[in-house]
Amino acid sequence: MSGFNSSDASFARASSPPPERAAAEPLGLSVHGLPAAGEAMQAVQRTRSGRWQMIGVLLVCAAPVIASYFTYYVVRPEGRRNFGELIQPQRALPDVQARTLAGASVPLASLKGQWLLVSVAGGQCNAACEEHLYLQRQLRESLGREKDRLDWVWLVNDAAQPPAALAPAMAQGQVLRVDGQALAGWLEPAPGQRIEDHLYLVDPMGHWMMRMPASLDKSTAAKAKRDLDRLLRAASSWDTAGRPDAAAPTR
Repeated sequence: MSGFNSSDASFARASSPPPERAAAEPLGLSVHGLPAAGEAMQAVQRTRSGRWQMIGVLLVCAAPVIASYFTYYVVRPEGRRNFGELIQPQRALPDVQARTLAGASVPLASLKGQWLLVSVAGGQCNAACEEHLYLQRQLRESLGREKDRLDWVWLVNDAAQPPAALAPAMAQGQVLRVDGQALAGWLEPAPGQRIEDHLYLVDPMGHWMMRMPASLDKSTAAKAKRDLDRLLRAASSWDTAGRPDAAAPTR
C-alpha cells in the first residue's frame, strides 16, 4: 500500500509545472463587440451633422414665410395703422370635421392653401349676416387679379338651413357647417362682442391671424382692403393662387 501511494505522489509532482513557470504565463482575456473610440466619436458627429442639416433645410423652406411676416409685423413705415386687429399668437385651424349643406363630411383643415375671409352666423342669416356675406364678396372682387389668392367662407354654427334666396351668393364662396363649440375654441370675438360680429382673416397655412372690427361696413371696407393688399403683397414671394395639395371643398 505504501509503495502504491508513493508512486502516485511522485507522478503528481512530475506532471505539475514548476511554480515559477506557472507564474510566468499570464491569463489571456479577449473583449468583443466594443467599437474603437474613434469610430464611436465619428458616429456621434455624423448624427449631430444630420440634425443640423435637417434644421437648415427647414429654415430655408420657412425663410420666405418668416420674412413676409417680419416685414408686415415689424418693419412698418411710420404712421401705418392696421384696420384689423393682429392676433398674437396666431391660432391654427382646428382638427375637426365640417359638413357641406348637403351633409358631406369635409376636414376643416382642407381650407388651407388659400387666404380665407371668414364669417360666422346661424343658418337663418339675419341682416348682419347678409351684410357680412356682401362685404366678403366685395372685398374679394376688389383685389382684382389677386382675388384668386383669397376665398370667402361662411361657417354656419347651427343646424338651420340657409334661405333659398341666398343660393346665388353662396355659390360664389364656401359654406360649411361647423360645431359651434369647436369654432369658439378657435375664433374669438373682441371683448363685449359676439363671434358673429366680426370677419376673420386666415393665412394660407391655416392660421387665424387678423380680426376685422365689428364696426366694419360699406363705409369702412376700403380700410379692410388696405390690410388685405398689404398682406397679399408681403406674402407674394411664397403664396400663389389655388390649393397645391387638395381641391377646394364641395359647396
